[in-house]
Amino acid sequence: MSHFFAYLSRMRLIWRWGLMRNTQKENIQEHSLQVATVAHALALIRNAYHGGQVDAERVMALAMFHEVAEVFTGDLPTPIKYFNNEIKSLYDDIETQAKNKLCSMLPEPLRGEYEKLLFVQPQEEELWQLVKAADKICAYLKCVEEDKAGNEEFRKAEKTIRAELAASPLPEVETFMELFGESFALSLDEMG
Repeated sequence: MSHFFAYLSRMRLIWRWGLMRNTQKENIQEHSLQVATVAHALALIRNAYHGGQVDAERVMALAMFHEVAEVFTGDLPTPIKYFNNEIKSLYDDIETQAKNKLCSMLPEPLRGEYEKLLFVQPQEEELWQLVKAADKICAYLKCVEEDKAGNEEFRKAEKTIRAELAASPLPEVETFMELFGESFALSLDEMG
């Protein structure tokens, strides 16, 4: 009997943004789906607008699994995770152990394929850059939506993350934001 998918189903119980007041709570399962859709779009944008040749479906699959270690670790808030290099290194170690534990739950014939989804493969670093960029975009979009709902708690994070996105070396990030980013600040009637 494998507990792998039973653990993954617990992603819906892990809340993000734990240090901040939220008008709309977000769990890591919801977040992972949003990151997967944005990462897929970034890959398609790279291919259509910037001469890339990346596998958009592979990028989407990597993004779907990018938070799975948090079924063991919970969502460690960014100010803590990045407080200093030592904490970041220790947390990376804990995440690796959590991913190894998840992989150990899989039947042997499936383990290798899931290891390639959970751990960065050197030949897929370019794809993981898109996943990380999508993760950052989704954090920004969460801030925009919270601000739109009247929650000023996210304003500083919104400005900080927006500046990070503007400084991104990935041209598809700028293209995504130009094409889709502003829409998140609009009401349903304004989008109509």
